[in-house]
Amino acid sequence: MALEWSTACPDWERRIVAGESLISMEPLFPDEAEAALEIFKGLRIVDVPGMPTFGEACEQFVFDFVAAIFGSYDAEAGKRLIWEFMLLISKKNAKSTIAAGIMVTALIRNWRHSAELLVLAPTKEVADNVFIPAAGMVRADPELLEILYPVDHERKIRHRVNNSELKVVSADAGVVSGKKAAFVLVEELWQFGKQASASAMLMEATGGQVSRREGFTVYLTTHSDELPRGVMKDKLDQFRGIRDGTIVNKRKLGMLYEWPQAMLEAEAYLDPKNFYVTNPNIGRSVDVEFIEEKLAEARAGEPGDLQKFLAKHLNVEIGTRLARDRWTGADFWDAAADPALTLEELIRRCEVIVAGIDGGGLDDLLGLCLIGREKGSKRWLVWCRAWAWSVVWKRRADIATMLNQLVEEGSLVRCVMPDEAVIDLEADDEDDHELTEDVRGVVDVLCQVRDAGLFPETGAIGLDPVGVSAIVDELVARNFDADKQLRSIGQGYKLSAAIKGAARKVAARTLRHEGKELMRWCVGNAKMEPRGASAVAIVKATPSAKIDPLAAMFNAVMLMTENPEAKGAGMDDYLAALRKRA
Repeated sequence: MALEWSTACPDWERRIVAGESLISMEPLFPDEAEAALEIFKGLRIVDVPGMPTFGEACEQFVFDFVAAIFGSYDAEAGKRLIWEFMLLISKKNAKSTIAAGIMVTALIRNWRHSAELLVLAPTKEVADNVFIPAAGMVRADPELLEILYPVDHERKIRHRVNNSELKVVSADAGVVSGKKAAFVLVEELWQFGKQASASAMLMEATGGQVSRREGFTVYLTTHSDELPRGVMKDKLDQFRGIRDGTIVNKRKLGMLYEWPQAMLEAEAYLDPKNFYVTNPNIGRSVDVEFIEEKLAEARAGEPGDLQKFLAKHLNVEIGTRLARDRWTGADFWDAAADPALTLEELIRRCEVIVAGIDGGGLDDLLGLCLIGREKGSKRWLVWCRAWAWSVVWKRRADIATMLNQLVEEGSLVRCVMPDEAVIDLEADDEDDHELTEDVRGVVDVLCQVRDAGLFPETGAIGLDPVGVSAIVDELVARNFDADKQLRSIGQGYKLSAAIKGAARKVAARTLRHEGKELMRWCVGNAKMEPRGASAVAIVKATPSAKIDPLAAMFNAVMLMTENPEAKGAGMDDYLAALRKRA
């Protein structure tokens, strides 16, 4: 009789607050689970005073996770029925030690001769954090030393009987190429999310499981210290969907220690009595007083310290609302999303539209924002896009995976320059070049709005005056009136009215936007700095952070606050223009 099961845990919010298990199903094969737990619980944690065993030192959540992994193996069929797992948990909850215990247990339970077991870590330090306790577990048990042999300089543990090997390696495409590992554990997945090549590397590392059906892949991670991106975001979204039941995939199971939405909204993670929610090992490897003290230091420290602390020690996902000096509209940005808002919908729903443009040098984005005033409701509707030359991926490799994500979303266009190989990477002025894909893309959109008759006769397009001459030239070539329709917008503190006014409209939800990740990222990258007695300016939080589309929005806000009226054009003229472009 076929087994039926579900790895979903739709009541996880109640369970996590009550301190109950986040795995809603029993092990599929209890005998397999029990055999693995007997081994796992007997392993000693050598860096803890008294060298207790897992059985003596761990909370139940660890045993639930181990039982789910090993209890999914059908010994008669030689096949694992659930083969991918994820543990998302706060820092200092013995994650690396748990990783070591799982893989030593897998090495002992493995029956295949000359099998390869792989722990993939993003750095040498993280690799050592797994290998050292794993080797210590073996050396602390004379019986294990009879069958297992640690090789420290190679970060390997060899099985003396069946010649299998557990290897702990720091990530490199060359290291994992050609691997045939049945059992793979990926440590600190959030760091892999920052590597553009990580997806292909993990695919290569786990490829051996196609012909080794007894294998598994386990992802262990804390939250990222930035917005999740790359493989981290992909896996996080997938395992959340499986947990919530919105994605049906009974071959994957996640144990995700994160905050229920209501507790996030209330900032309940700042209350020490709630620290246990994402720290199930509290009172053992996690100390409440330590977290409380470090939290106070982070709140008083440099900008960004609090974000990183919350992400690591309390597993709060970095988003638009955590930075102490964030734009005041960031708290309300997500709630103002209108996913149905496309460019076509903007044109259909609005009585007038203005545009804002902002862009810097070769390693910046070129941001375009359209703000329309909706017919009837008078709400402001915001639509944004960005363009980036391919050199941005080279100059800002640390955000390459985020840029790729935005390209996939359709909110960012990657532009490849002609003769890219000979571009002077130190020359930051795109005006030296002929018409490029980014300039053409921006002007095409502006022409579409103009042809719909929705731009005002004066003050239609607001531009940061720096580095926009190529855009101005192309607009003039396409019959825009530079004197009337284009407006130079003062930057820095001169945008104070737009920065403050837009925040109020977002909070009141009289400003709505598409809900694209592009603007969510830019809003999260921005910090607000005081200028004089009451003025403020928006700047980027880090050198690699991009805020150009957000700055373009503030440029457009300056024009919309003038309460413009559309110049107007007949619908027949607009449709004729569309046919001509087609």
